[in-house]
Amino acid sequence: MLLIFNAGSSSLRFTLFEEKNGTKDDLKQLYRGHIDALGLKTCHFRRYLGRGEEKQNPLKIKTHAEATKYALERLISDGAILAAADIKTIGHRVVHGGASYRTATQINAKVIKDIEALSPLAPLHNPANLAVIKSAQKLFPKAKNYAVFDTAFYADLPQKAFLYGLPYALYTKDKIRRYGFQGTSHSFVAGQAARLLKKPLKSLALITCHIGNGISITAIKNGKAVDTTMGFTPLEGPMMGTRSGTVDPGIVLHLMKKFARANAVEKVENLLQKESGFLGLSGIGSDIRALHARPKSEGTLRTFDVFSYQMAKLILSFLAPLGRLPDAIIFTAGIGENAPYLRKQICAYLNPFMAKVKILVIHTDEELEIARQIAKR
Repeated sequence: MLLIFNAGSSSLRFTLFEEKNGTKDDLKQLYRGHIDALGLKTCHFRRYLGRGEEKQNPLKIKTHAEATKYALERLISDGAILAAADIKTIGHRVVHGGASYRTATQINAKVIKDIEALSPLAPLHNPANLAVIKSAQKLFPKAKNYAVFDTAFYADLPQKAFLYGLPYALYTKDKIRRYGFQGTSHSFVAGQAARLLKKPLKSLALITCHIGNGISITAIKNGKAVDTTMGFTPLEGPMMGTRSGTVDPGIVLHLMKKFARANAVEKVENLLQKESGFLGLSGIGSDIRALHARPKSEGTLRTFDVFSYQMAKLILSFLAPLGRLPDAIIFTAGIGENAPYLRKQICAYLNPFMAKVKILVIHTDEELEIARQIAKR
């Protein structure tokens, strides 16, 4: 059996698959659970029972290590496994792997060291990914652990797409470049789109929009990512739940001078990472559902207007790397799948240019994509 852990900044998804013959089409889902809002009063567990059903239980879990232990306890108490020893292979989603890791990689001391070194570039995710990896190694001592990196899908980005207008030495010596993130999701929905369109993925031009608490857009041509909105860190691109998205670098310099006292760097980073985006612009919250519940609020209207405009502008900019109109524009993840009012607002900007382009809403399944990549290793 193959157990997949997908750790978010304040959540842990886990899915158990039965791997019959080691092929991507031979994976049967046996169990799926989700521990959300770690460390908050609203922390809860959801067990997905098929047909969209789920069972919720309130929890008092503060850390990813505790969540990993609870996941094992649930797998046993719900009868999915008899003991930890039943699990022979574990897969982990890791957000930042730099440019070196291109395939599912068995985790060893060097891999852990590399993930730790990249944590400052993905501070909301890599530390959480590491916490679950280390916990899994202790709780499942007989299992082999593999990492599947979000950045791997972008390993072959062309130089014109990954370089910034900075001194070239900053790339050659310090590896400052566009890495791209959320590649596991973009890869999965691109494959699903090919099935829906009944065409080979290698013949398609696609624009995929992953819109959750983190948001990114990717241009995919002939099955390969050719450009994406997230960059050196997951902070770049359109604004997100609490992240600012792309801003004038001069604003960062201005804020550094404004906070030119102790902890200036930490204050600016916190502002850009945790106090901006939907939360900062609306003054209501980071959850899109909270904004939608107040449709006439100035904060909601302002936020939806700015966000839909940013998304449309970025989508249209990806016609350049594709070299033609896309075969489809894909919306996925929590907001992309479940907020038709925002899709409509974004598409209103696109209609004059892409009226004949198919719009697809596809449910993403990062755990299945990770399992497939490990199964074909």
